[in-house]
Amino acid sequence: MGCQQDPLVQRVCELYEKIASLESLKPCKDVNMLFSQLVLTCMPPNYPIDVTKLCRKVQEMRSNLIKLCGEAEGLLESHYSSLLASYDNPIDHLHIFPYFNNYLKLSQLEFNILSQHHSGREPNRVAFVGSGPLPLTSIVLASNHLTKTHFHNYDIDPSANSKALQLVSADPDLSKRMFFHTTDIMDVTCALRDYDVVFLAALVGMEKEQKIRVIEHLGKYMANGSILMLRSAHGARAFLYPVVEASDLGGFQVLSVVHPTDEVVNSVIIARKCSALNHEMGSLLGPIIMPNKCCEIHQVFNPLNHGSIVEELTIEEKSS
Repeated sequence: MGCQQDPLVQRVCELYEKIASLESLKPCKDVNMLFSQLVLTCMPPNYPIDVTKLCRKVQEMRSNLIKLCGEAEGLLESHYSSLLASYDNPIDHLHIFPYFNNYLKLSQLEFNILSQHHSGREPNRVAFVGSGPLPLTSIVLASNHLTKTHFHNYDIDPSANSKALQLVSADPDLSKRMFFHTTDIMDVTCALRDYDVVFLAALVGMEKEQKIRVIEHLGKYMANGSILMLRSAHGARAFLYPVVEASDLGGFQVLSVVHPTDEVVNSVIIARKCSALNHEMGSLLGPIIMPNKCCEIHQVFNPLNHGSIVEELTIEEKSS
């Protein structure tokens, strides 16, 4: 059966045509309905599809669809950021954002993964690349999990940072620990060495080549031993977000790849920056895999109790 005869692919193509024909992607009844239908279509976690093996026409459609999703997500976040800014203390009203619960679950998952692989102490400084006008991950992590950590949020859009700053400026704690930098992350060099952990948003580098260039840049300037947290997508969910493969992380030791099977859309990858020598080897040979390690996929305990999680990790890590 050709890829365009696959019922899920057919449905995604139909929704893409409708979304692409919209005059605007700003939040409204039609936009919200179409994107809700798209997300529901792509959510089945075990649907047997590999987007890298789709025909060229569907690959082009997927690339365009991810860009439309990114634009719509940005407009949705901007809309709700402005709405939240109308409150005296916006942080108390984050629940009005329709996907806030998803961010709570994703942030909890990322914190749990980070806790498994980071040293016992809480990271002092964290960078979030591509924070946008509604930096919910940074806010949730800073409020609920990393309560002493300083968060440096990077976005290329000055209006996004202006909106984000308004959300935390009234909070006596977050206003002292949240910082916003308007710059292209590709222009940030030595400052990257100051961060214990760097988060890379899913929509930074929507084309594969762009994503790899950003990862290579981070690998060049991040401190040895620091942690990189990335968001990816798996299976049919890859129609919504770009896919990052472990093989894309040259210069990093990939520690774990987690694919949620509940309503959390993004997969999570955690990797550790290698030494300068290993980074050079990694650039030539791909991601660093430590000796006697092999990778398997298995079911792991889900502390959120929302569906199951599929995790890829090493045999050595399992036994340690």
